[in-house]
Amino acid sequence: MMTFVRPVILQRDDVRLEPLALEHEAGLQAAAADGELWQLRVTSVPTAEDTRGYIERALQSRAAGQRFAFAVIEASSGKVLGTTSYHDILPEVKRLEIGYTWYAKSVQRSHVNTCCKLLLLSHAFDTLGCNVVGWRTDNFNFASQRAIERLGAKKDGVIRGHALRRDGTIRDTVMYSLHQAEWPEVRAHLEYLLRRTNVG
Repeated sequence: MMTFVRPVILQRDDVRLEPLALEHEAGLQAAAADGELWQLRVTSVPTAEDTRGYIERALQSRAAGQRFAFAVIEASSGKVLGTTSYHDILPEVKRLEIGYTWYAKSVQRSHVNTCCKLLLLSHAFDTLGCNVVGWRTDNFNFASQRAIERLGAKKDGVIRGHALRRDGTIRDTVMYSLHQAEWPEVRAHLEYLLRRTNVG
């Protein structure tokens, strides 16, 4: 995996993605506390007590080549805004997924997610040469589904009875993907959205 997804810092304007590390623990706790995000049923945001374990598990997954997690940082202040990841990394077919994404409530519905997606997709398609980038989300996470669809990703289908939620219920998983040939149009759209918010 390390020859495919390497440690990298990605930045555009005031949004920086850097490899998630234990030094981000306090910042990640504060971001999760902004909105008490761990109470959301359809996400995997850690509680304050589990934040260190959350980071340690992400680092273990990185070492195993399964997931590469980033801290989302406000570059001007160094404030941690949330986290996002490449995961289900398949070097042999040049496919990966973007997920494990959450942001402090105060920056949700802002330019931050658009900027992060542009950075991650640009790196995946233009630097890593991916053929396909995918997403997956809980069937009841309608906000996430709308956000993925706004990117221009196509819905591949639903995997029924696919995974456990934190409350012990079993979720269906909605799958999406974006192909290399679709990327130029999606990139132009994301650039337009950022210009419209006077960030890009």
